[in-house]
Amino acid sequence: MFAFLRTRVVSSAIPLLFVVLGVFCLARLTGDPVNLYLPLSATPEQRAEFSAAHGFDQPIAVQLWDYLTQLVRFDFGTSLRTGQPADEMVLAAFPATLQLAAVTMLIAITGAVLIGCLAAYRPNSLADRVCSFLSMTAASIPDFWFAIMGVLVFGVTLGWLPTSGVTGGPEVWVLPIATLLIRPFGVLVQVVRGAMVAALAAPYTKVARSKGASEARVVFGHALRNASMPALTVAGDLTVGLVNGAVVVETIFGWPGIGKLMIDSILQRDFAVLQAAVLLTAVTIFVLNIVIDACYALLDARVRHAVPA
Repeated sequence: MFAFLRTRVVSSAIPLLFVVLGVFCLARLTGDPVNLYLPLSATPEQRAEFSAAHGFDQPIAVQLWDYLTQLVRFDFGTSLRTGQPADEMVLAAFPATLQLAAVTMLIAITGAVLIGCLAAYRPNSLADRVCSFLSMTAASIPDFWFAIMGVLVFGVTLGWLPTSGVTGGPEVWVLPIATLLIRPFGVLVQVVRGAMVAALAAPYTKVARSKGASEARVVFGHALRNASMPALTVAGDLTVGLVNGAVVVETIFGWPGIGKLMIDSILQRDFAVLQAAVLLTAVTIFVLNIVIDACYALLDARVRHAVPA
């Protein structure tokens, strides 16, 4: 097990380095911060002083070297907008994204297991066809379209739900969670349903029934346990996608998470905050992938024994 995790950590750390280099270079393509933070009437001396104060007058290779040496010391720089340490701003925004992703996946997994098992218990029945149709529809709806329609219908037209912000009661969570939930829920229902159909037709479930096991034990104790492998893999990928893809949802609903912070940093050319936000997101995805691989290895001994020590 340790050898398996060690191999996964080493292999996953290499893409992390490319993410650090890529975001540094791409951030500079957004434009010169001097043009944004100084007025048009600024003199050449003022512009040069601003660039020198933040290191923008140095060659790109020197700026990259300074950035990497700062990362080694866990120094992520200072925000051009607020003057705060970039890591403090990112860490303050990140819990909102994690809360949104965690609640969304908890609801998606719980609902998908129940509905997927219901659909698989009687294949090709009316319940199975309705569940399959609704889940495929949900998996096909674009997040941004659903978010805009949700704001239009439930926020603007009916006035039932707030359209942005986090202040208020549970109603502020409804539209953001519903937008993030719809696609993972639809995908997971399809995966659970397909895996459960195969599991319920397997010989070991027939043996369990012949021994007098109850239907609940057959479905949830035997079939679901064996059907959890593909569902776990897909759920892990969807969780990573939620953390990485909450940018659109947070921007539309004004959710103060790391996705919105990234967009604001790009628009305001706040390089230090943008780099810190992308790096923290990449590390989170890196850790999630390791956890998912560890869970997969625990469930299937063939996975952990396939990696040489």
